[in-house]
Amino acid sequence: MAMNRIKSLRSIIMVKEVVVGVEGRRMFAVGGGKAKKSKGGGAADAPKASTLSKEVKSTTVVGANILKDGADPKILPDSEYPDWLWHLLDKRTALSELRRKNIETLPYEELKRFVKLDNRARIKENNSVKAKN
Repeated sequence: MAMNRIKSLRSIIMVKEVVVGVEGRRMFAVGGGKAKKSKGGGAADAPKASTLSKEVKSTTVVGANILKDGADPKILPDSEYPDWLWHLLDKRTALSELRRKNIETLPYEELKRFVKLDNRARIKENNSVKAKN
């Protein structure tokens, strides 16, 4: 008797899931898409003119605001930014170049980078050897 009740409950739950699944579907409008033109339409593909003035573009970082009620931050003069910021995009020496140099003559920062890159390379090599076995 308990098994019959469990089976009937399962069938009711399945029927409810099917009904909810059908009713919960999103319906799309028919014929709402634009027809593609085979030729012409060059004006439609052209970039839209910006609504912001050139003054606003040159004095603010447009789109950098992360606050709901905030405004876009202003661009400051270069002297207002920290020195390390200007060195972020500098090219750094690769591990192969650091290996060719004499380790004893390397400056501290490059020596630290060499040790870090060399450790990383050894770990990757050990992992690949272990994966093959």
